Amino acid sequence: MSDVTAVENLVKKHRELKQEIAKIIIGQEQVIDEILLSIYSGGHALLIGVPGLAKTLMVNTIATALGLDFKRIQFTPDLMPSDILGSEILDNNREFKFLKGPIFANIILADEINRTPPKTQAALLEAMQERSVTVAGNQYPLNLPYFVLATQNPIEQEGTYPLPEAQLDRFMFAIELNYPSFEEEVAVVKATTSDEANKIKSLFTAEEIVAIQHLIRRVPVADNVIEYAVKVVGKTRPNSNLATDLVNEYVAWGAGPRASQNLILAAKAHAVVRGKFSPDIEDVQAVSNGVLRHRILKNYKAAAEGLSVEQIIKSLL
Repeated sequence: MSDVTAVENLVKKHRELKQEIAKIIIGQEQVIDEILLSIYSGGHALLIGVPGLAKTLMVNTIATALGLDFKRIQFTPDLMPSDILGSEILDNNREFKFLKGPIFANIILADEINRTPPKTQAALLEAMQERSVTVAGNQYPLNLPYFVLATQNPIEQEGTYPLPEAQLDRFMFAIELNYPSFEEEVAVVKATTSDEANKIKSLFTAEEIVAIQHLIRRVPVADNVIEYAVKVVGKTRPNSNLATDLVNEYVAWGAGPRASQNLILAAKAHAVVRGKFSPDIEDVQAVSNGVLRHRILKNYKAAAEGLSVEQIIKSLL
């Protein structure tokens, strides 16, 4: 099958997938789009939202519709690395046997990832980057596709361990969930307080998702689009050649080269699901909030003046 046919098939199946997800999840179009772009690009996503916005239901629904294996890990202060990776035990023959932890699934929901100590957060790092885990000196590959969706509650900060910048940078997207509109909330209440339960179909297989990830990487990109993405990222770095006055004044730390890579990968996926065979500057702009939001660290002056990261990103585009 040619890449042109593969793109046309993906556009059709993406539309069907959105309709299937909409049977369970009402509204949150932008959030679902960014999660799917992340999966198609082979990246991970960080969901930031208050409790009760159906984050777990959303991820479970997307995993079911994609035909992928799904596991949820509730991160708590007493969670140990072995609780998520697995551990070696002595079997009846007095030989060591590895018992796989919940991390061995296609989609992992790391719920409230900032509630667990850095030692356990770091256990996810190798899995996210290398798609494998090392236990007692042995390396175990994870099933592909492999995708971590972590959630964070932006309100409660007591008893939490903020993710270090190095780990935040591993997430392709940081996605903000907002409250539903009045009409959407009415529809949610109607749908969830009756005895009717919608069933959703699996539209993909794990092999098809891996093929889509390869397809996205094969999409050609014009040099001017790559240069635009790299310039946008360069502008986020205070006191660099490209930095704007606003960035020099309000930003403590900017985005690294991984942001440029993720901008282009996400722009490719954004273009393909809209039936385009190559991304343009508009595609880069469309994904820049999600890709840059967690990679720009504001200084105290920006916080004092109520300047948001989104306003800074908008000024760079």
